[in-house]
Amino acid sequence: MTYFIETFDKPSHQARRQELRPAHLDFLQSNAHRLLACGAKLHEDGKDQGGGVYIITADNEQDARAFIEADPFYQGDLFQEVRITRWRKAYVDGKSFLQAAS
Repeated sequence: MTYFIETFDKPSHQARRQELRPAHLDFLQSNAHRLLACGAKLHEDGKDQGGGVYIITADNEQDARAFIEADPFYQGDLFQEVRITRWRKAYVDGKSFLQAAS
């Protein structure tokens, strides 16, 4: 199954985000096989908005929660809020995952 995880940083935690970033990137690399997409949310001017989006494969919601709770950003108390939603792939990189109507 696929899950969409959206995170929201605590206010005024940019320094903490930067401190945890190397360990976070190592975590993502070691879990690359589970990631369909992942990245920081940005303001229109390209500056970090504080938070991110992960689209991952997981067995169930509990597995998705365990994934995000293992992230150094989560363990480093960066997040104010985490939202986990089951997600249906329709298109990824221009490729359709929709089944033809029978």
